[in-house]
Amino acid sequence: MKTTVAALALATPMVAAAQAAALFQGADLALGEKLIAENKCTACHIRRVGGDGSAIYRPQGRINTAGALRGMVDYCSTELNLGLFPEEVTAVAAVLDRDHYRFEHKR
Repeated sequence: MKTTVAALALATPMVAAAQAAALFQGADLALGEKLIAENKCTACHIRRVGGDGSAIYRPQGRINTAGALRGMVDYCSTELNLGLFPEEVTAVAAVLDRDHYRFEHKR
């Protein structure tokens, strides 16, 4: 039993990294950067958490998988009525992963 638990503990980060790589594969990073600027994401984050807004990115917090990150971007799009298409949500999430979370690079 201990061996199984240890094996799962070691495999989980690798599975999460593979899922992130698959989720963000082919994402249009230039589009994501453009959408972040156009929709003033940083200004909203500054209003919510203060400072430069980067405190909103907490890799050790509740956003701990690539799927959760993409879900949060989708939530923001819905709540703020941005009307982002699925590929746009993925593009924004891929930029955030690259710049703040780095899920696909954690091993």
